Amino acid sequence: MKKIIIALLLVFSINSQAQELKWHTNIKEAIEVSNKEKKPMMLFFTGSDWCGWCIRLQKEVLLTPEFKTWAKTNVVLVELDYPKRTTQLPQIQQQNAELQQVFGIQGFPTVFFTTVEKNKDGKLNFVALGKTGYVAGGPKAWLAEANGFLKKKI
Repeated sequence: MKKIIIALLLVFSINSQAQELKWHTNIKEAIEVSNKEKKPMMLFFTGSDWCGWCIRLQKEVLLTPEFKTWAKTNVVLVELDYPKRTTQLPQIQQQNAELQQVFGIQGFPTVFFTTVEKNKDGKLNFVALGKTGYVAGGPKAWLAEANGFLKKKI
């Protein structure tokens, strides 16, 4: 009986930890949060329901406790999904298509680190810090690469 209770507590603990990360899907909201918190954005371009490397990146890195701890401190998370079987709101589809063009995304997964600056005209400009995708070696290797990009932030 004790083992069952401990197992249930562990499952609920893992589920609550996974739910604590906030992945934005609206870029305008993410920019506001990024500017307010003075953190760069991590744009995750993914094909969540068809891309094998995207799913592998999720399992091996993005769903780990190490990533969760790192992300809360360092970035504003943005998921830009291009599903084949899952329906999306038309405005999210349009936004994601535009961002795919802006960032020149040709393959998935692509993770782009960026900040946003307002120019004299009042227009917003993305400032590239770096990009990556799947990195072999689990969270330690992936986070080492990501940290290299974040050293460039303002």
